[in-house]
Amino acid sequence: MSFPRSLTPLWRHAGVATLLLAASPWVLAQWQWVDGTGRKVFSDTPPPASVPEKNILKSPGGLRQAPAPALVAPAAENAAAPASAPAAAPQISGRDEELETRKKQAEDAEQARRKAEEQRVAKGRAESCERARKAKSVMESGTRLATTNAKGEREIMDDKTKAAETRRMDDIIRADCGPLPKTAATQ
Repeated sequence: MSFPRSLTPLWRHAGVATLLLAASPWVLAQWQWVDGTGRKVFSDTPPPASVPEKNILKSPGGLRQAPAPALVAPAAENAAAPASAPAAAPQISGRDEELETRKKQAEDAEQARRKAEEQRVAKGRAESCERARKAKSVMESGTRLATTNAKGEREIMDDKTKAAETRRMDDIIRADCGPLPKTAATQ
């Protein structure tokens, strides 16, 4: 693609200007400082006036520019402080509020997951208990019961099979109808 001769120098100047702007230190300017809570702050704007000079870790091009004017409230606090008092070092409490908040959220989520799991297990046990009680009452009703064998044929239950099924229902009732066993509750 070729441009008319009159536009070519204009494009060259625009390209050179773009290159110079991209390579300039102003584009790459970065400020770093330690705020009042002890956290490192990275910004492309200068720190507020409330940040002491010694807390400014990096400025663009190594130049120390005057900090940006602070909000009205910090300026009033600085005016109320004695002029001879040196700026206090940032107080590092050793606690990371954001980290503690995330830990608390993770603990809450884990507790909610455990509670949901306990409710699911309790619901399953209650349903199993109810089915076992109904089945036991049917076994003890005295009516003739039939089952289906492996071939799909219908068989009438004899007294020995009824007694075995009743014992099995009793075991299920003992396991599921009482309080949750200690081993299952602690897992």
